[in-house]
Amino acid sequence: MVVIDQERCIGCEACKEDCPGRAIKMEEGKAVYYRSCIQCGHCVAVCPVAAVSIPEYDMEDVEEYQKESFTLEPEKFLHAVKFRRSIRNFKDQKFEAEVVERILNAGRYSATAKNLQGSTFVFVQERLEEFKALVWKEMPGVIESLQEKTPEYAKVFHAFYRWWQKDPANDNFFFNTPAFLVIATDNPWDGGLAAANIENMAVAEGAGVLYSGYTMRMISASPTLREWLGIGDKSVSCCMLMGYPAVTYKRTAPRKEADIIWR
Repeated sequence: MVVIDQERCIGCEACKEDCPGRAIKMEEGKAVYYRSCIQCGHCVAVCPVAAVSIPEYDMEDVEEYQKESFTLEPEKFLHAVKFRRSIRNFKDQKFEAEVVERILNAGRYSATAKNLQGSTFVFVQERLEEFKALVWKEMPGVIESLQEKTPEYAKVFHAFYRWWQKDPANDNFFFNTPAFLVIATDNPWDGGLAAANIENMAVAEGAGVLYSGYTMRMISASPTLREWLGIGDKSVSCCMLMGYPAVTYKRTAPRKEADIIWR
């Protein structure tokens, strides 16, 4: 439900013109919400007099636009993207709760299809050792199931398992990460968009991540792991190891020339 304060409304029609669902009309010079919509919040964001609200959301969390804090310099952003590295060497340092909240808020505010906001973020830190032990316990069964469907992956996981059996301290699967994040959603695009913003925010907090397709496959193939994580029937769209890097990179890494088609 979208609420429009008729006393505040100045009849500028900004909300009506910007509404993608055409859920707002004008009556007697005032904006009126007259049919259900996806509650994308454009009407709240565009109103010049803060006359629009969505009561079921946290309106206290809405921020006013300030040009000086919104400006993102293109050169600095590209510089940050170029310096992005996959981290496989983490410090033995946990995240503070307020830091995690800021990082995950970057995912919460990411775009979602039809504004469903249906992603679940499972941040594992305090019980990480318990989760890792369960992963190794589940791995033989996962290897067996992969042997039938994707034998090439079964070989890879079998190698991981043998290395772990020989030396559990040589952690080449979790890389001694202090935290682990799972993003589960019914729409994989939503999870991908959230993951990108979460990583950028983590880097802004001085941390780094490693996307882990192996753990995605493990969790997807193990009902026990899914139950432990509490993600229900949602698909696993992203898994990432998270922590503060124990390595410092001095420069960006080279890349191939861009494959761009100009029309």
